[in-house]
This record gives sequence, C-alpha cells and structure tokens, in this order.
Amino acid sequence: MAKIRTAIMSVWDKRGLKEFAAGLAEFGVEILSTGGTARMLFEAGLKVREISDYTGFPEMMDGRVKTLHPKVHGGLLARRDNPEDMAQAKAQGIQMIDMVVVNLYPFEATIAKPNVSLEDVIENIDIGGPTMLRSAAKNYRDVAVVCNPDRYPEILEELRANNGELSAETCAKLMVEVFTRTSAYDAVISDYLGKRLLGGDESGMAAKIRFAYEKVEDLRYGENPHQQAAFYKTAGGAHIGLAAAKQLQGKQLSYNNYLDLDTVLGFVREFDEPTAIVVKHNSPCGAAQAETLLQAYIDALASDPLSSFGGIIGLNRKVDATTAKAIMEGIEKHGFMECVLAPGYEAEAVKILSAKKDLRLLELPDLKAGDELMLRQVSGGMLGQTPDKDSPEKFKVATSRPPTPEEMDALEFAWLVCKHTKSNSIVLAQGKKTVGIGGGDTSRVDAARTALRRAGDRTRGAVLASDAFFPFPDTVQIAAEAGVKAIIQPGGSRNDEEAVRACEANDMAMVFTGVRHFRH
Repeated sequence: MAKIRTAIMSVWDKRGLKEFAAGLAEFGVEILSTGGTARMLFEAGLKVREISDYTGFPEMMDGRVKTLHPKVHGGLLARRDNPEDMAQAKAQGIQMIDMVVVNLYPFEATIAKPNVSLEDVIENIDIGGPTMLRSAAKNYRDVAVVCNPDRYPEILEELRANNGELSAETCAKLMVEVFTRTSAYDAVISDYLGKRLLGGDESGMAAKIRFAYEKVEDLRYGENPHQQAAFYKTAGGAHIGLAAAKQLQGKQLSYNNYLDLDTVLGFVREFDEPTAIVVKHNSPCGAAQAETLLQAYIDALASDPLSSFGGIIGLNRKVDATTAKAIMEGIEKHGFMECVLAPGYEAEAVKILSAKKDLRLLELPDLKAGDELMLRQVSGGMLGQTPDKDSPEKFKVATSRPPTPEEMDALEFAWLVCKHTKSNSIVLAQGKKTVGIGGGDTSRVDAARTALRRAGDRTRGAVLASDAFFPFPDTVQIAAEAGVKAIIQPGGSRNDEEAVRACEANDMAMVFTGVRHFRH
C-alpha cells in the first residue's frame, strides 16, 4: 500500500481539483504546487506550498522551467526500499513525494484551432508535466500518479477506506494510464509537427506513422455475433468524420454499421447538390442527385428497394419533414433500415423518424472534413494511401460519337457511384440516379449482368460506368443489347480498340477517364 503524505499538483484542466485537494487535506497531505494551480488552491482556502519555495529556484523563462529540478524528481524517483537512494536524498535535502496530480497543456485543442501559429503550437508542448508523470509512473510502487481528473472521486474513496493509502493494484492501473496518455500525447505532437514541418518523403508518404486512438465505446459485436468489437477515435486534434457524428436516437451501432456509414459518408461528401445513397454490405444499392432531397432519396431507394432492406441511408442536406415521411413510407413498404446519416434534422423530422425506435439517426454537420491518409491494417503491418480523387477535366472521348450533354452528366454521376462500389463494379444510371448496380464480383462481365438484371427495362437509354478497363468487349456487347447508350471506363487495356469498335457498331459513346476506381 502507498501511504500518501506529500502530493505535487500542477494541472491545466482544473476540473474537480479543489475537491480532490480538500479530500487529501483530510489526511494531512502536504500539497506542493505551481503557478495558477497554487493560486486556485490557495484562494479556495487550502494550505499550499509553492514549488519554488521548496526547490529554492523561481519559475523561469515564462514558466518553461519550474518543476525540472532534482528536489522534485529525486522525491519522485527515489526507491523507498533502497538504502542508497534514501541516504542520497537525505544528504541533498530531498523530500519524498508520494503522489503526482498532473494533466498536460492542451496541445490537441491548440492544433485544432484554425490557422494556429507555429509559435502557439510550440508553446503548448508540455515539458515539465510529462516529465513528472513519467518519473512518478516509473516509481509507481512508491508513488501514485494521477493524470485523469475523472479518477479523483474513486481515489478519494479508496483513501478514505484505507486510512490514506492506495493499493498496489490501483497504483499499477494509474501508472499504465499515465504511459498511455504520455505516449498518445507525444504521438500527436510528432504526427502534427512531422506533417507541418517535414511533410512526407520523396513518395509523398510519411516515413513513420504513429497511432494514438482512444476507445469511444464497445460495440454490440464485430462482423459476426461471436466477435467482440469497439470504436476508437483519433486521440488529439479535431474530431472529424464518424468520430464527430452525434447519435440522436436508436440502439447502439455495430461494427458493420460503422463500415457502411464510412461508405455513405465518402459518397455524400462528394456532392454539393441534394444527394442520397442507400448502402448495404459496404456497397451502394442505389444513389441519386436531384433538385430536392426528397426526390434524391426517392430515386436512390427506387434503384433497388429489395437489396436496400437493412441498409443505411446517407443524405447531404438537413432532413426535412417531407423527406422523413418518405423514409418512413419506404420502411413500411420495403422493410427495415439500420441508420440515417445527415448533416442535420429538423425537429419535426426527428419526431417523425422517432416512431421507429431502432432506427439510428446520426448527425454530422461537417460532411466534407476527411482524412489526409487512408489506412488499412493487414497482418503484421499497415497499408496507407492517399484518398481516391480524379478530375473530369482528364476525360477523353474515345468514339466518333461524343456523349450528349445529358449523357455526359449521367456518365460523370455513374462514375462517382462506381468509385464507392466494391470492385469489380458496374453502375447503370438514367440521368443522375442509378438504376442498376453490380459490385463485389470477381468477373467484370458478371458484375455487368447483375447490374443489367437489376435495372431491367430501365437499361434502355441508360449509361454505364465501369471501375476498371474492359479486358474483352463482352461487357460492351451485352450492354448494347440491353439498350445502354454510353459508357465510361478508365481505358488502358490492350483490347481498348475492340471495346471502342463494339461501341461504334452500336452507336454508343465511350469515354476514357485515364484512372481507375478499384475499391477492395
């Protein structure tokens, strides 16, 4: 058991500190403190000894140097059961310090500020705090170290139950929490300054990546009920993407929900006009852009209402009452939906949708904020790539007949849907709405057959997008037979000329993008 007689307190986040210090005072604990922390405790009527009075050195260099002193770190690192340590401490007038209560400068909050200066960033790198935490944590058998204000009540409870002592188990847990915090803090600093000052290596990719994540919540289960799972958010900086989403109603999200929501978010952030998508098993069932959000949702659902059962709806506009009613009507007619993700909801829309208690409503005001690097774990390592982006300005008409303006609009829309569909993918669109999607197939022509089957008669006059080139002209042939009028694809196959000739023979337009959109 660690007996607490002397504690050092130096915190940025002062939540609950007065109450915690007052609780320690019940056991006669002497409190050493610095600057603003000392003033706050003194003004609260607590007895406090300034660190500068203890060390004999004033705070220096605008507070950069205040706790970096042998009398502080000797009191933290001295092993109580080591006679030589204790003799040296006595000879130097070093007092034992039994508890450290420290939290760190707000580096994460600082770098989240828009247009923050490098000088401000540097000044918010804590030096003394992490040093004290690490010293105390290294000597955790003799020193209790507290970096999390949320721990104060439980620590006081244990001290009161054990006459001012903490168990070895508690001290070990506190030690691990400290090293978790300091390693994450350093990782955020390293990552941010590496990007801001050094950029990447010659390839444009960072030479080293350090990860700092904190658990948000345990999930109901993983991909399957016998697998455990949790959702983690990036520690530090501004929370973006799904980590910034607020759940307004519905049961707990699952692992698969998050995967589908990521696909939904990636798609809806592409568009400025009202847009909707329905996703299931991480691939679109239908997507549409229209003059109103209501029409976009209706068109997206109509693409494949059967496959949409149990899917997730993504919208890029605040959900109004009419769209909410349409969502409810769709559920009543076609069956259960898992989630809706949108930048906001009118109060009446929430009221309407709340009739389905299990329907999860997620609100994410900033749909556009995204990651600079896409990461994916593999056995023994991590893959990283930049986001998938391309420009219509690079598109090239490959046939003698160019697409009509209407066909070109539809081709560009279908191409974006293809980008968010599992490979091999084929997307059919009429205007800016899908009518048939085939994705996740090992054969491109089979993906086309699936899309054509789902579209049915809607293939007449439709356009087709393929995420990769055609190795053979067979996909073009079956599309032409079904009435498709224009095709967009990357090009680059040694059989491109055969695909172009097949289009020419059937009065079809073909556009090469010059880039592909594999999604695995």
